[in-house]
Amino acid sequence: MNQPKIAQKTPFVIDVEAGKTYYWCACGASKKQPFCDGSHQGTEFVPLAYTAAETGKAAFCGCKHTKGQPMCDGSHKAL
Repeated sequence: MNQPKIAQKTPFVIDVEAGKTYYWCACGASKKQPFCDGSHQGTEFVPLAYTAAETGKAAFCGCKHTKGQPMCDGSHKAL
């Protein structure tokens, strides 16, 4: 698997807590989207750690093709 699986073509808007670290799924195979569940094992993908700067909503990339990992940059519109 050299291309990530598209989990969905829209962002995952998640409530995050300031100072908490979240592990974004980069492979797209996790059953706990947008976060890692270890499904990347045996691939070249690794989860990306994201620590929230403030409490509120965050738009995590669902298509896994964003240039601004782990946040959505609208790349899904071109897929």
